[in-house]
Formats: sequence, C-alpha cells, structure tokens
Amino acid sequence: MGVAGTLGLVGPCYAQDRRLPHLEQRGGATQLIVDGAPYLILGGETANSSTSDLTYMEPIWPRLKAMHLNTVLVPVAWETIEPDEGRFDWRNLDGLLEQARRNDMRLVLLWFGSWKNTFSSYVPAWVKRDQVRFARVKLSDGRGTERLTPFSAASRDADARAFAKLMGHLRAVDGERHTVLMVQVENEVGNIPQARDHSPAAERAFASPVPSTLMQYLAHNRTRLNRDLRSAWENAGGLMGGSWQQVFGSGSMTDSLFMAWHYATFVEAVTAAGKAQYKLPMFTNAALIRPNYEPGQYNSGGPLPHALDIWKAGAPSLDFLSPDIYFDDFGNWASQYTRPGNPLFVPEARGGPAGAANALYAFGSLHAIGFSPFGIDGAASPPAAGDASIGVGTGSVDDLAIAGLYARLAPLTPLLVQKQAEGKVSTIIMEGAAQRTGRLHIGDYIVNMVRAEGLEGQIDANSRVAAMFLQTGPYAFTVVGSGDAVITFTADTPGPATVGLESIDELVLHEGRLKRGRRLNGDENGQGQVLRLRRSDAAEGRVHEVKLYRYD
Repeated sequence: MGVAGTLGLVGPCYAQDRRLPHLEQRGGATQLIVDGAPYLILGGETANSSTSDLTYMEPIWPRLKAMHLNTVLVPVAWETIEPDEGRFDWRNLDGLLEQARRNDMRLVLLWFGSWKNTFSSYVPAWVKRDQVRFARVKLSDGRGTERLTPFSAASRDADARAFAKLMGHLRAVDGERHTVLMVQVENEVGNIPQARDHSPAAERAFASPVPSTLMQYLAHNRTRLNRDLRSAWENAGGLMGGSWQQVFGSGSMTDSLFMAWHYATFVEAVTAAGKAQYKLPMFTNAALIRPNYEPGQYNSGGPLPHALDIWKAGAPSLDFLSPDIYFDDFGNWASQYTRPGNPLFVPEARGGPAGAANALYAFGSLHAIGFSPFGIDGAASPPAAGDASIGVGTGSVDDLAIAGLYARLAPLTPLLVQKQAEGKVSTIIMEGAAQRTGRLHIGDYIVNMVRAEGLEGQIDANSRVAAMFLQTGPYAFTVVGSGDAVITFTADTPGPATVGLESIDELVLHEGRLKRGRRLNGDENGQGQVLRLRRSDAAEGRVHEVKLYRYD
C-alpha cells in the first residue's frame, strides 16, 4: 500500500473479526456493532479512583442500572495491574467484569497508563521512583515535573508491555462475553504548565527535521487539513521539510504541534501492542481549550481540533479521537470531532438537563456512537420512590435528567440507529440566552422552536433545550425532548403554504417499553397549532409521535 493509502483521512480500516465489537459504516453513519447489531452507548464515567475498590463499587452498580445506563466507563490503572515490574494482578479487573455482568452492564475501559490529565499519577511506584530510566518532562529552567516525557523509549515500552498484557488477559476472560466494548488509551494527555517539554531528548527532537511521515501526510491531505494547522504551515512558507519552527513558524502553536506528534507516536506504540493481543476499538480523549488560553495553559499536544491531523498521522491504530466537553458551546466542539474516519464519542461531559440536551444533539445531528457524563457514581442516588413504571427514581436533577433521557432512548435505539444510517434524524438545540429561537430543516419541513414557561410559570432564558426528530414517514416524526419548549412547523418545499398538526400521540414508558397514551389534539397543542415539550417529559417517560399535513 502506498502513501495515499496509509495517510488518508478516511481513518482506520474497520475490517476485523466481526464477532468482536467493532466499528462499521452503515449508510451515512459509522456505528459501533456489538454481537451483530448497532449499539448506542448510553453511558456514564465513574470518578477516577472509584473502581480501585470493588467494595465501594458494589452498591453503585444497581444505582447505575436504575439510571438506565447500558455502559459504564471505568479506569484501569497501570499501578493496579502491575504493582511490581513483571508481576501482574488481575483481581481488580476481574472483579469489575464480574460486577458489570451481574448487573447486565457493558464496559469501556480507560487505560490510566503513563498519563492521566497530563500527570503520571497512576503509574506504578517502581516507575515513579526510577527517574533515570523513566525520564520526566522538564521545564525550561531545568526543573522536573510529575509527568513522564513522551521522548522516553523506556517509558513507552514499559507502558506498551503492560497494556499488551492487559489486552491479552481481557481476550482470555472476555473474548466470548464482550463485556468490554472499547478501550481508551491514556487520558487527556498533554503538556503543562509550558507549551513543550524541555528535557534534553525533547530539545534534540525539536531542533531535528519534522518527520517525513508527517510531511507526506500533510501534503497528501492539504485541502482537508484543519484550518488552523494548514494556516500555520502555509504562513511559514508551506515547506516540505525543515525543523519544526521552519515548517510551522516560531509561535506557541508550533510547540503544541511538536508535542502532539510525539504524544501521538508514543500512544501509537501502546495501542498497537494492545491491538496485537485483542483488537477492540480504541481511542484517546482530549481536554479542550478554554477561551484565550495558550498552549501550556491547556494540555499542549493533546488531540485537540488543530492537532487532529497530527494525531491521525502519528497514531493510525487509534480508531477515533474524542472530546471531553464541559463547555457551553457543545455543538461547536462536538462538530469538530465529527469528520470522515472519526465517529463522535463523548467520554466525558456535563450531566443534568444540559447534558441530556447535549446528548440528544450528539445522537441526532452528529450520529454519535455514545455519550457519557463524568462522575456518574456521584450522581447515582439510590433508586427509591420514583414511578415504578418509568423507573428513574427521585434523585437529584442530574440523576433524573440523564436517567429520564436514557430510559426513553433505550427502547428507541433500534429506530434511532436505523435513522442515523438513513440520515433521517436531527436535533434542534438552543444552547444559551443569546439564542432565542431555533430552526431545523428535516424532510420537507422547518422546525421552529422557542423556550416555554416551566412549571414555575417562568421562562428560563439560560436553559438548554433540545428536541430530536426521527422521521418515520414523509410527514411523520417521533420526537424526544429535553426542557420546556414550544415548537411550530413551516413548509420547506412547494405546495400548500400552511403546515398543520394532523395528530400528536404520546408514547409513555411502562416497564421499559413505550406504550401509546393520549392523543393530544386539544388544549395540549393549541388546537393543532403547536407541539409542547415539557421538562417533566423526562421523569414521566414521555415521547411524542407527530403527524403533519398542509393546507392553503
């Protein structure tokens, strides 16, 4: 295979053992296939250290089940599985597998190897103590940091050996059960508090020519590169060789791109070693940039939007790159990770009503394979006095919002993944006070949305409101909402000018299934004028089936 085949933007080849969980292109969507069928990760990620104690986790699983999660993202720390060099202890991992299976849950493993949010806090003690063999990132004044340098072959090889052992053990104990669906390799890598590493090995690499493999990738994909990356390269002259500063300029962006290449190639070695043992889908995640922050103030070198092409070139064994999104402009960030060869998966995000709206946008408009609020074990309040037919408990607002959404999406998953593939699902979202109205084109219609009064009788101008539309016929839609909104419809094609509501039927959750409820053709929809969505739809397990018609 030539350079064009190995360096294109189409991403990794998804052809592999189809009995294993894998990614597959189906129509217009890349989907996660588990046991032969598309699978949506209705997920949540535990706090970093929760899973280190199986006793702590024991009561958490039923609570997560009551929140209607089907998948939990759980860390597996290098220090836990290899406490002494060459001696592996699988008791914690095997215990997590047993607990997940007992509660009918799937897992995504998070490999806390060399880095967790730039720091090397989860490496074994024998790595921490040997700073000669396992070199650290250095500051420009020569001081050390609590971070392994990506320029250390010893660290890379030790990490890769441990990860390969992990994946080999996982294949042996889970290769037939498929409890584990995917694996995240490292966590939020990058360099802080400076834009790049100043260790001797890093300084030598920075003065050396940009690797030819990367230059070939950039040349082959020039017209498809991230705009900021391409601008940095072309503003410096568009050279096909030279040092990092000669090729990309002398700014801090160059430091970030330099670190991105070396983190990516380190992660590639670890990923390839693991896949040689057990070829599950693998990815790594990015901590995003706060407004006006410079490299070093954020995780410089991580798989951020401007560096995605660097990572694609340096770590081809990764199946995709994922954003951890806590910022308000969710749609903007998520869209930057939705590109050919890179399906969207959000492993960390805010929960609560905002998270529920964001999840609808990810699944509907961006065809995401999964969504996962962080710290879900803290949000999982004990299921108690909620409506037993709906089963979302009476916990916190965060608990109810995500639980109510997942409860409704679970029975809709076969329809949702079908409509993702057909390109017949989309979501309208209003993200902040500046957005007073929303518009969405779907089928032959335009959806118009405004915020509505809540139960308190007031409109919350800052609320995040979303509605996902699944088109089930030329004029028929299944609608899942989050928040208080009023929706009207207008025509988007020639014909009679006015759009009316032929009918609105509610579907209500009962024992895990959606059952037809009331027909809402009176005051509830303004006598056929509007579709009203309520925040209470989540707790009450309500979805709407809408049919439209047109008249002059």
